[in-house]
Formats: sequence, C-alpha cells, structure tokens
Amino acid sequence: MTTESILKEMLFGTVGGLGLFLFGMGLMSDGLKKVAGQKLRKILESMTKRPLTAFFVGAGVTALIQSSSATTVMVIGFVNAGLLTLKQAICVVIGTNVGTTATAWLVSISGIGALKITTYALPAVGVGFLLEVLGKTRRTKSIGQILLGFGILFVGIDFMKAGFDPLKESPKVQELFVALGSKPLLAILAGTVITTLLQSSSAAITIVQLLAMGGAFGNDWQTVLNVSVPFVLGSNIGTTITAQLAALRANRNAKRTAWAHTIFNILGACIAYPFIYVGWFGAVVYILSPWKLGPGTIAANIAIAHTLFNVVNSGIFLPMSGLLETIVVRLVPDKPGDMASRPVILEEHLLDTPVLALEQARREIIRMARTAKTALEQSINGIVNDDRRKLESVRQIEDFIDEFQIEITSYLSALSRRHLSDEVSNELPVLLHTVNDLERIGDHAVNIVEISERKIEKKISFSDSALAEIEQLRSEIEQMFAYIIEALENSDNKAGKSALVNENNINKMQMEFRRSHVQRMSDSVCSLEAGLVFIDLVDNVEKIGDHLTNIAQAVIGGLHWVGIKPKASNSS
Repeated sequence: MTTESILKEMLFGTVGGLGLFLFGMGLMSDGLKKVAGQKLRKILESMTKRPLTAFFVGAGVTALIQSSSATTVMVIGFVNAGLLTLKQAICVVIGTNVGTTATAWLVSISGIGALKITTYALPAVGVGFLLEVLGKTRRTKSIGQILLGFGILFVGIDFMKAGFDPLKESPKVQELFVALGSKPLLAILAGTVITTLLQSSSAAITIVQLLAMGGAFGNDWQTVLNVSVPFVLGSNIGTTITAQLAALRANRNAKRTAWAHTIFNILGACIAYPFIYVGWFGAVVYILSPWKLGPGTIAANIAIAHTLFNVVNSGIFLPMSGLLETIVVRLVPDKPGDMASRPVILEEHLLDTPVLALEQARREIIRMARTAKTALEQSINGIVNDDRRKLESVRQIEDFIDEFQIEITSYLSALSRRHLSDEVSNELPVLLHTVNDLERIGDHAVNIVEISERKIEKKISFSDSALAEIEQLRSEIEQMFAYIIEALENSDNKAGKSALVNENNINKMQMEFRRSHVQRMSDSVCSLEAGLVFIDLVDNVEKIGDHLTNIAQAVIGGLHWVGIKPKASNSS
C-alpha cells in the first residue's frame, strides 16, 4: 500500500469510527436517562450534605450514562434549578471524574483475553433497532435505544481500530509519539485541545487507547505510559469546556460549579505533572497492573492510569470540597441585581426528565408566591402610610410576577408536549392554574397601588377605626399567604386547610367592614371618598383571598382536580 492510501484509509476509518462512537454513546446515554429518569429525583433527594454520598452519586450516574460531560451539564442544570447546593454539586462533579473511567475500561475489554465485545456489537444493533421500532411501551423502546447505542459505539471502536492499524508499519509516526513522550507538557496540551474539539473526554481517551493498541507509541511500556498518561490529564482539562458552555446563561452557583470542575482538573494535573515527568506515575501503573504490557493489554494499562489519576485526585480534593467552594465563590462573586435581571430559572435540559422539570417548576412557583406576597405587603403598607416608594416598588415586583407567569407557563407548555406519566399529566394543568392565580394576585396588588395613589392625590385619610380594621385584614391575609407558601413547599394539607379558615374569616370581615364603614360615613366620621377607597381596598384583599383559596384547594387535592371549581375574579 502507498503512503497516500494508508493515510486515506486511516483518516476515513478514524473519522467514520469516531462519528459512530459519539453517536452510539449519545444514543446509549439518552436511553439510559429515559429508563432511569423517574428515579433521578429520588437519587437527588437522597443526597445529603455528606460529600461522600454526593461523590458516589456522581461516579455512579456517570458510569451509567457513559459521559462525564452529560452528568456535569445535568448537575449544572440542577444547581441552576435549585435542586442542589453548590457544595453538593462540587462533590458530584468530583465523582464524575471517577465515573468517566468506565468508558476506558469498556474499550479495554475488547483487547483483554478471548472476549471480543465487538463480536456482539452488530447483533446488539439489530436487536436494539427492533426493540426501538416495534416496542409497544416507552421502557421497551428505551431499552432498544440503549442496545442500539451500545452496538453502534463498539462498531465505531472497531472502525477506528482498523483505521489505526497501519500505524504499526510507520516508524515515523512512532518516532513522533516517542518524542512527544519526552515532553509531557505538550502531550497534556494536545489532550486538552483534542478533547475540547471533540467535546468528549471518553472519545479522546479511546483514541489514545486505540493508537497505543495500533502500535503508534511503540512497545516499550515506559514510552507508552509517558505519552498516554499526560494525554489523559489533558483530556480531563479539555472536557471542562462543556460545563463552561452549559453555565454561560445559568445563575451564579451554576457558573461556580463549572469553575469548580475546571479548577479541580487543572490543579489535579499540576499535582500529577512532576510525578509523570520523572516517570514515577508510569512506574506505579506498571506495578499495579496485573497484565504485562502487550498489544492486547495496552488499553487496559491506560485505563488503570486513567482510573489511578482520577481516584487519587478525588481523594485529595473531596475532603477539601469546602475550600474549593470558597475559591469559586471568590472567583465568581455575587453581583447586585443578578436576581433582578433574571428572576426565573428554568432549565431546558431537564424537560427530557419530566419529574425533575416539574419539581423545578414547583420551586419557581414557590418563588413566585413569595414575590406576590411581597407585592401584597408593600401595597398595603403603601396605602396605610402614603408611602410612594413602596407603592412604586409594587409595580416593579409586578413586572417580575408577569415574567414568572410567562416563563413558567411556557416551560410547562413545552413539558406538556413530552411523553408524560399520568401523575405528571394530572399535575400540569393544576400548576398552570396556580401560576395564573398568583399573577392575578399581583394584579390586585397593583389595583391597591392605584387606589393608594388616588388617596394620596386627594389627601384622603382613614379614621382610627378604619386603620384598625385594615390591620386586622392585613394580619389575616398575610397569615393566609404564609400558610399557602408552607403548603406549596411541603405539600402540607394541614397548612392548606388552615388557609381556608383564614379565607372564611376574610369573607366575614369584608361583610362586617363594609357595614361598619357605611355606618362611619353616616356618622360623618369619615368622608364619602375615604369610604370608597376603603371598600375598594377590602374588596381587592378579599379577591386575593379567593385566588389563594384556589391554590389551597389544589394542594389539598394533591395538585389534582378534586371536583372543586376554582373561584374566579373578573376585575383586575
């Protein structure tokens, strides 16, 4: 074969094989996430503040879905959605580096002993395709997708392996890699660049394993490890670019998580570099390996090196996760107005996992409820104290409430178009109604602002008895709102029922206060205009109580319709 034909065969085999490898990995990853999606919420809830728990979750999930980038992006989404704290996320990310070594071991299987996993790749493609096309349930189709991805992944490895075979006969290529082995810094840089371009450390490390198996690094164990180990370190650094890209439009803690991932891998490479440079790292791998270096075991020895580095690195940094958290908080400090610029945080990455998507929508609805409560409090304070500043703040808060409604409604609408379980399908319309009720509360708070402005402009004042009644009404509606937020946060039926007691009291107050204020006007204790302002205030508070009642009934019904018709309020 001519040099030109060798290069052509190698290029075509490598590019095509790499494409199949990445495509198969994506299919397998998606299928596994669909099968395990309903359990992810429970896995997340099982995470405690103990770093070790989060570490093992990160390692386990990454080993399962075969992609540290996918897990890290998911974690950033969870942090952005408020499902994980920064410290938990850092520990999970540290775990992903250990979990990602599973791919290198999968590649190694094809070279160890008599087991040739590529023999079963094509049957896996066939069976997987049939299950995905003919499967009657989503679970069966997802299992078919997993098998299909698994098979395509190993077919890709086989093509890449065949593409690299001519390297055995090229002394110049071997000389190039041997020279690279004497300059580990260049090998780290090469690993970083290639992984950044491929967006997959697993693919980059697989290429190194296949190059080694193809004889590109020669047959001397020290040279093989001197080239491959720095490349592995570089790939660990390069894979962090995916997390950085995912965090570009996320909140502060999500950005900090991405930086923790980057800093962790860079510091790990800096710590390991001196040991690699003097050859100690390679010597330890050689001692630990149960296989003598040879064409069939080179990939396994690289997998050992990859695993050793990540386990030792994790062992160093896991106890220091608190320090890592402090570093990234200083690196990405809080800025005034962060929340004001983007009050709603809903991760599109989670739409493919409906249970998690619904959970973060609930969290945003709770934040919307707190915001609406603030608007109500400020509006009543403003009308009582003629405080224009507080009244103006209500209009700004109402803008946030409107944004909450638009974003959450759009998100839930997008979620409704996915394949949903009955539980999620039943909960969706109730959450949409809850969002609308909270938005209407914001509208009524603005109504109170407009009433207040009329009161200030006409220099109307309330009598002492009117102020006392307003105080009773305020106490009752604020208590009701507190119960509603508690009910939403904890799915607390008791709090929901307590809110209904408040609503009953508010209805009685509306009737009593209307009568008493008419009497005050008859007795000339207050003016007609003051009476109209007062009655408008009471009516708006009562309507807010109606919307809160709708939410209370939804919580009591387990966020399902239970035959209770929601109250409506026609005026804004």
